[in-house]
Amino acid sequence: MNAGALMRDGRAEAERAARGSVVKGAARAGFTARGVIYLLVGVLALRIAFGRSGRQADRQGALGEMARQPFGAVLLWALGVGLAGMALWRLSEAVFGAAGPDGRSAGKRLLALARCGFYSFVASSVLALAAGSGSGGGSSDRQSRDVTARLLQVSAGQWLVGAAGAGIIVAGVWIGGRAVTRAYHEKMRLGAMSPRTRRLVDVTGVGGGAARGLVFAGVGASAVHAALDYDPEHAKGLDDTLRSFAHTPAGPGLLAGVAAGLVLFGLFSFAMARWRRV
Repeated sequence: MNAGALMRDGRAEAERAARGSVVKGAARAGFTARGVIYLLVGVLALRIAFGRSGRQADRQGALGEMARQPFGAVLLWALGVGLAGMALWRLSEAVFGAAGPDGRSAGKRLLALARCGFYSFVASSVLALAAGSGSGGGSSDRQSRDVTARLLQVSAGQWLVGAAGAGIIVAGVWIGGRAVTRAYHEKMRLGAMSPRTRRLVDVTGVGGGAARGLVFAGVGASAVHAALDYDPEHAKGLDDTLRSFAHTPAGPGLLAGVAAGLVLFGLFSFAMARWRRV
């Protein structure tokens, strides 16, 4: 057998492994871990809306809440491993393509690679916290302001921050739009659900996705504000963005609604772990 045939066989074997039960299990563990984080963030935000918590409603706050529970370290290890599984699955999509007719397109591969990088970072910060050698990545608000401050110091920094903010706003609109139109149906095994289960999944998918998209848009809007005023203190992370909803004319009711939506998105992630095609 020549070298070319050996390479083709090796690639075919690697692709079979990437689409095998181990990677599929890693993806489902990743969706479960994502669901836990969104569920905790939503609960923390609900507490803020009703004036019963001053804790951060972001990933750092969620991890801190988990660490305070019995067997918190074990839970953090499990969460970190699950997120690492998500990163592994996204890497397999970047290398071999995702499920679906256009899964091998360059755009889908690049998006999968970006998601792999994101989940790798989050997983490493969670595992470092579980091992006692990290803080879970720090406050999302502090991170946003620090990154914005560094970007504003470079040439054309205002344009970079403004463009990044506009991109996040577009991503938020896209996320919310796909949720409202139930575009996630194309990625789920709907035939495996009963009609009642499908309706419940749609409640979590539409409500949760719309709330998630609104939060993204809020984060992006704060970045645009920071760029226009050349002031990194205007940049907001997840916690500040959620708290800002309580200061709109709708008051704490809007924050409560968005927080409930994030809880729904956590539940939707659990549904994705069960019924998503991977």
